[in-house]
Amino acid sequence: MANPTPNHCLFHLLILMIILSDSATAFLSAWSKACVSAKPAEIHVPQGKFKIAGHVIFKGPCANKAISITIDGELTLGFSHSKNIGISRLTSINSQHFHIVFNGCENVKIEGVKIIADGNSPNTDGIHVQMSSNIIILKSKIRTGDDCISIGPGTRNLHIENIECGPGHGISIGSLGWTRNEPGVQNVTVRTVTLTGTQYDVRIKSWGRPSSGFVKEVLFKNATMTDVQNPILIDQNYCPNNKNCPGQASGVKISDVRYEDIHGTSATQVAMKFDCSSTNPCIGIKLENVKLTYKNQVAEASCKNVGLNMESVQPQHCS
Repeated sequence: MANPTPNHCLFHLLILMIILSDSATAFLSAWSKACVSAKPAEIHVPQGKFKIAGHVIFKGPCANKAISITIDGELTLGFSHSKNIGISRLTSINSQHFHIVFNGCENVKIEGVKIIADGNSPNTDGIHVQMSSNIIILKSKIRTGDDCISIGPGTRNLHIENIECGPGHGISIGSLGWTRNEPGVQNVTVRTVTLTGTQYDVRIKSWGRPSSGFVKEVLFKNATMTDVQNPILIDQNYCPNNKNCPGQASGVKISDVRYEDIHGTSATQVAMKFDCSSTNPCIGIKLENVKLTYKNQVAEASCKNVGLNMESVQPQHCS
């Protein structure tokens, strides 16, 4: 314990030769001290690489509920090639980069997470998933300067439900297609989400260049939005800031994407935009029970290289 104050305890995680030895004991020791502390406690994780050979489980009940963990690094939490991960009631504030990242993981459940960052802070994605499968994200509130949830290549069987997002860039699949041989995204469900003041709502984005990637079997259902700049968007000419754009046709194949029960207000006149690849048009895109307005009037829709099936949709026409 170091630098105690009358109302607060600080526990430093001290690990020697952390790359060569198992750090699990040090983590558990710091947690044990924080857990039994009668005062609010903070666990400080210094910069470095931590090797954990087995499982580390922070168990309660504890003497107090005011335990915070501060990590010196760009990533608040990063998991790579891990299985059976559970995260609940975690708060992440002002990460310098992505807040929570899963790369090559399997069987993950996230519930009751709060993520907070300034709305103008770039690359502060709330939760990023790539090369992972069987992921569940539930009942979380995300305020950030980039995607609330971003879904990268190789993501399969992802379920997202009961999410509050805003400010931020909404929930995005992509960007995809940066490399030629890229795994696809399959079986993604986004259900019961509320987006307020975001730059996008539900978005699929890919670079305009050859790729073997794909997006299929996606459901966006029961979304409520307020003053969202681009509520529904498929952008296959993605190029942020229009700098160094590939300028080719996207090879990413997008199919079987459904938008159901989506309502709210757009901050721009074009509320739905489908800008699909000229060589790989979007197919099987279905919209049902969608109503989007702009300044209390019916919004507009823009369509390019897309096969649409629309039922009870406003705007009714796509030009």
